Order: sequence, then C-alpha cells, then structure tokens
Amino acid sequence: MRYLAIVLFTVFFVGNALGSQCPTLIKQIDHQLQSAQLDIEAEAKVKELRDRGESLHNEGKHSEAEIALRKAIDELDAAL
Repeated sequence: MRYLAIVLFTVFFVGNALGSQCPTLIKQIDHQLQSAQLDIEAEAKVKELRDRGESLHNEGKHSEAEIALRKAIDELDAAL
C-alpha cells in the first residue's frame, strides 16, 4: 500500500512540474519576439504556434502545449 501511495504522490508532482514549463516557454517566446527581426510570415507562424500552445496549456493539455511551444522556439531559432 505504501508503494502505491508513493507512486501516486510522485506522478502527481511530476505532472505539475511538467505543466509549469508552459508559462516559462511562453515567456521565452515573447522575449525573443521582442528583439527578433523576423519577416512577416515567420513572425505570424511563431505567434500562431505560441497562441496554440497557450490555448492548449489553458485547456490542461500540457504535453501538447509544450510540443507547440517548442516548435515556435525552433521556428524562431531557424529564422534568426
């Protein structure tokens, strides 16, 4: 029984820790967008991915949100 309690406790806190990465990634994208010189298409794509990631985060779909946000960061890095 202790083993089950420890597993559930661990899973709960790991899920919360991973879910908190989304706001950090959103802030990172916003910060990079302020200083980046992107063409209109690249900026629109990054903003679309960022907004989709934020929306998914607000819906509680953290793993999907993280994927979208990391794609936005990759697009930013590729455009720079």
